[in-house]
Amino acid sequence: MAQEATIYAVSSGAPPAAIAIVRVSGAGARDVAIALAGSVPAPRRAAVRALHHPQTGALLDRALALYFPGPTTATGEDLVEFHLHGGRAVVAAVEAAIAAVPGTRHADAGEFTRRALANGRIDLTEAEGLGDLLAAQTETQRRAALRVAEGGLRAEIDRWTDSLVAIAAEIEAALDFSDEDDVSDVPVARLTATIATIAQAIDQLVSAPPVERLHDGVRVVIAGPPNSGKSTLLNALTGRDVAIVSPISGTTRDRIEALVVRKGIAYNLTDTAGLTDAPGDEIEEIGIARARAAMAGADIVVWLDDAAPQQDGYLLIHARADVAGRESAPAGRLAIAARSGTGLDAVWDEIDRRAAALLPQEDAIAINARQRSLLVACARHLGAVQQSEDLLVIAEEVRGALRTLDQVSGRSGIEHVLDSIFARFCIGK
Repeated sequence: MAQEATIYAVSSGAPPAAIAIVRVSGAGARDVAIALAGSVPAPRRAAVRALHHPQTGALLDRALALYFPGPTTATGEDLVEFHLHGGRAVVAAVEAAIAAVPGTRHADAGEFTRRALANGRIDLTEAEGLGDLLAAQTETQRRAALRVAEGGLRAEIDRWTDSLVAIAAEIEAALDFSDEDDVSDVPVARLTATIATIAQAIDQLVSAPPVERLHDGVRVVIAGPPNSGKSTLLNALTGRDVAIVSPISGTTRDRIEALVVRKGIAYNLTDTAGLTDAPGDEIEEIGIARARAAMAGADIVVWLDDAAPQQDGYLLIHARADVAGRESAPAGRLAIAARSGTGLDAVWDEIDRRAAALLPQEDAIAINARQRSLLVACARHLGAVQQSEDLLVIAEEVRGALRTLDQVSGRSGIEHVLDSIFARFCIGK
């Protein structure tokens, strides 16, 4: 797909750095190489070139120049890279020189990747995976993003699409040429069985934990009555003094949050105000309301109270097990002495175990909310097939399923959706 402008940007991160890579993409990339470097290097071979300003002839830098002819490039267009010394002044001078070449402009955020999508080098799922990879802060986020960026979801969609296209073609042939001798009757049961298999695979994918779980982190809320040891436990789990610890009741009046990355998983730990049926003042009432709201939105609630919680499923803690008379924990509770660290490993092990059930499996494809909503719609079309033996109805539902799969992959992407996705990319990507 031809582009009017040739775009350029630093693609290696903000200077200063040892090396800065300036990428140029578009029909005029060769012209930029000639204008600055005097000639175009042999395809895919690095060459040392003295870079000069195309108008003044001033020497800008001595750099490596590379030329990648389209369409087999990252963007699907002719691509040139200059590997410069990474000082700010050097980069600014080279970018100014490129801007002096007619037909060039600075790239917008995500524009290189967007051109790769437009030119068929990647699909929309791979672009979204790349965006997640750029934003990854934990090892699990990196692995999940890489699976999608490398085409894991695209491969699944292509397989489903190929099967449904074949089914649609068979049905259309039967409908259009049913009076011809060389077109046999279509066995509806066989088609619906194949469609049911695809629907089952889609249902399995959309029912798995979403990728947002990895992005947002597992929400762990520590709750209980005043002076039950919540702040002490938060400090012990984080390994630092996040919350004020005091024997004075009601020290924590608001939620205190801390991020912990453990075994490649992000945990958002929240300490809350003590829960009591008789709050002392308006501020304490607000703190209790916020505590209950945090508990309602938690993935895991760690409960510090000898009394049973009002809701099942909490992780029950027997605190202050180093105090005389509290050495033994009741059945179903984990004994801890947060000040000394006794029992903390067991608490973390149980948090990890519960988190594992909430997060995508290590070898699974994790999808985002946009992809999930479209795949749910696709499964709805395929499910409707099971309710009919009319080939006209089946054909229409299969076409609807194919349209939603095309939207997932971006083959029929809506422009404002693309704008939203690529807006979070950095310049030069």
